[in-house]
Amino acid sequence: MCGIFAGISKDRFIAPPLHLQQLLAQRGPDSAVQHQHSHDCAVDGQNSLERTYLTTYGTVLSLRGGGIVPQPHLVASSGSSLCWNGEAWSVAGRTTSGNDTVAVAGLLEKASKTTGGTLDREEEVFERTKVIAAVFSLIAGPYAFVYHDVPNSLLFYGRDCLGRRSLLTRRTEEGDFLVCSVSDGTAGKQWAEVGTDSVYCLDLLKSSAHTCATKPKPPVVASYKDNTDSNGIFQALTAPLISTVVPNLSLNSQVSLQNHALDQESLSVQQLERHMRNALFLRIVDIPTPPQPLSTEHSPQWSRLAILFSGGLDCTVLARLAHDILPINEKIDLLNVAFENPRVHKTSEGNVYELCPDRITGRTSYHELKAVCPERTWEFAAIDVPYSETLEHRDQIIALMHPHNTEMDLSISCALYFAARGHGFLSPTPETRVPYTASARVLLSGLGADELFGGYQRHATAFGRSGHAGLLDELSLDIGRLGKRNLGRDDRVISHWGREARFPYLDENLLAWALSVRVTEKCGFGEQVSESDGDDSALLEPGKKVLRCLAWRLGMKGVAKEKKRAIQFGARTAKMETGRTKGTTLLS
Repeated sequence: MCGIFAGISKDRFIAPPLHLQQLLAQRGPDSAVQHQHSHDCAVDGQNSLERTYLTTYGTVLSLRGGGIVPQPHLVASSGSSLCWNGEAWSVAGRTTSGNDTVAVAGLLEKASKTTGGTLDREEEVFERTKVIAAVFSLIAGPYAFVYHDVPNSLLFYGRDCLGRRSLLTRRTEEGDFLVCSVSDGTAGKQWAEVGTDSVYCLDLLKSSAHTCATKPKPPVVASYKDNTDSNGIFQALTAPLISTVVPNLSLNSQVSLQNHALDQESLSVQQLERHMRNALFLRIVDIPTPPQPLSTEHSPQWSRLAILFSGGLDCTVLARLAHDILPINEKIDLLNVAFENPRVHKTSEGNVYELCPDRITGRTSYHELKAVCPERTWEFAAIDVPYSETLEHRDQIIALMHPHNTEMDLSISCALYFAARGHGFLSPTPETRVPYTASARVLLSGLGADELFGGYQRHATAFGRSGHAGLLDELSLDIGRLGKRNLGRDDRVISHWGREARFPYLDENLLAWALSVRVTEKCGFGEQVSESDGDDSALLEPGKKVLRCLAWRLGMKGVAKEKKRAIQFGARTAKMETGRTKGTTLLS
């Protein structure tokens, strides 16, 4: 995980203000470097030069390779630089080894040497942008980047097609252009999220007197809101980012005519297990040892890995499979967050945190993990958040999630923010509470399973209303919105604590498989099942049935039966105050 900043101006170098530097340092505590470069360009019709000033600033959370690679990472031969916040798990199908920042920078350096031929400047810029987009289309993994191509005087930036890493832009009142992983949190300063279906390019040789280039209209199916304006000095050209790893975010719309009920031995269950093991292997093997905690009184052995753990189906399957992959002497932290909610708990007796739904399911699934995998040390970290502490951090959370600005955004962000902070108690039972701060820098999240496998209540509602056709329509909406919804917000909130969230369910190979199989191989809606079928896993509820059957296959039969519950209700961050607010209500 890293923090990225770039500032482009026509009259000065723009360094990130101290507050923004501190926010970026939270994301990347291992290194902070600033680099400045200027480009001169001729002013149309005048015998004079105009200068463009570029400042890039990067912070690093080192998780790949044998040591820290500071950013911006400079390429000695050309002076070009890369700010890279991502994980290139593979490039063109080949697993990357060593530091991926260095590997990606080398690919971009090679691509940038393509000659522009006899094209005019605008055509050359667009062609070079397409070449750079082609490089990123080969990368499997989450990323956001800023790449400064010095020989060609171009600045590229963008995000992966699923939007798993944050990147924002803002144009100042002075006409300067800023790109950053987080907003500065200043009221009235509107940042916009960078689109996920294009690579953006700024021509650093364009003078302020030059007419702004017309944005080309690439053949991209998904549309997005352009985050530049036609009157600005710095207007981004774009080239479509068409991933070759996930070629098409569209579902297989065929429905099997043979209505065999899914069970633990179904082919799709076995295929899902294989893809999930591969996805997890990439994400949890070779995690570097985290820095030694300042105090080891209650943390005699640090953890490399923690799981955002509600006790639900998605995260518990991740925990169960991680057990099979990691060495048995490594402990795994299960981060379980619960909130004091005055609206709910004002009449409650006893421990309000132990009454939270996610705490109840968390403890149940924790004990099932211990029973199925008794040789593993599972650390159940109870993260209890008093209402006063929620209020204390509220403004910081709102600033981090900007430009998202609804009550639901705040409810979800609160849960992720405090869970990722990792301050709580080792609590194998409600009566046992030893102060504990998680040391793991890598957090696993179960996000994506509901969208892929039909886990939301509205999926069941759509099937009940319109059968498989309605279910497919609802799933298609979810898949199409994956890159444009909330992953950037979640990245900003979680990464504030110097930890990186990884999403195995959004692994490109797993995603491509999930899109390719028929809906009847993932969901159990419409199945005709009776208790005489001989396999109890066939009787599991239809939403996410392929994943439920996998949990059953792995010995987690209690988890396989667990009902879906949204994080804001399970942790009780929703509707903490009285009133008639809805999730879509804008924050004042």
